[in-house]
Order: sequence, then C-alpha cells, then structure tokens
Amino acid sequence: MKSGIALLLLLVSLSVFSRGVYQSEEGFLAETFDNEIPKSKVIWVKGDVRQTISDILGHKYHGLRIRYWQQEQRSAWILEEIGKDKPITFGIVIAKAKVEKVVVLAFRESRGDEIRYPAFTRQFKQVKLEDNKLDRHIDGISGATLSVRAMTVVVRLALYLEQFTE
Repeated sequence: MKSGIALLLLLVSLSVFSRGVYQSEEGFLAETFDNEIPKSKVIWVKGDVRQTISDILGHKYHGLRIRYWQQEQRSAWILEEIGKDKPITFGIVIAKAKVEKVVVLAFRESRGDEIRYPAFTRQFKQVKLEDNKLDRHIDGISGATLSVRAMTVVVRLALYLEQFTE
C-alpha cells in the first residue's frame, strides 16, 4: 500500500515538473537579436493566407494577425499551438528561409515536455518548406505525439509565413 502511494506521488510530481515557462518571450527575442530587439511587424490573416494557415494547423485560425520580428534576413516568431489540451508556446528563428532554431518557451501540458530538449529540437535545424511541407521527416517521441505534432505544425507555419515578410 505504501509503495503504491509513493509511486502515485512520484507520477503526479513528474507531471507537475513538465509544466512551466522555460524562457520569456522577451528573453527569447533578446537572445535572438543580441539584445537589440527590432520593432514587431504583423502579417494580416485573410483570404488565401487564412485558408493555408488553417490547412497547415488542421483547424481554423481565429486571429486577425500574426506578429513577428525581423532583422535583415532573420525573423523570429512566437507562436502557440494546442498539444493535447493546452497551448504550448514556441519560439522559432528563421534565416534565409530555413529554420535556425526552435525552442519551447512555455509548456502547459502534463506530459510531452521532452520536445524542449536540444536532442529533439536540433532535427529542425536547416529545415525548409517544400510544397507547404517540411523537407525532411521529423522523428517523434513516444508519449509526446501531440506535442511533437504541435511543434511540427508551428515550424511549418512560421516557414510559410516567412514568405510574406518584408
């Protein structure tokens, strides 16, 4: 009985530890742009762009605009997507139409936070978009399927939106 209670407490505590804010949006932008954060810009979500965004996400996008930051040929995107039940906040850096870096800024789910580790995120490095799909296969993580899907679609979305930057 005592070992069952101990195991239950361990499992509950592990799920609590997976949640959290790992990096603030300001910290991500400061790191990306060497503490000289450019003024944000927006892409208005309408017409064919709205439809393509919905196709990429697999559901309707309800926002009117998407904010990004750009300096020369690098852009930074802070995007959210639902994992299983709650939003996961991602920071994506794109340089010359390829992913430079992807990070989990905030994770609110009870499981699947393994996507935040460099061992997983580095497979996105230098990924580009071909026919609105990533140009390579992204390996999943057992038990984190929905978190992996969320990260994959926001990377696709950022790469798609990159073509509309100034």
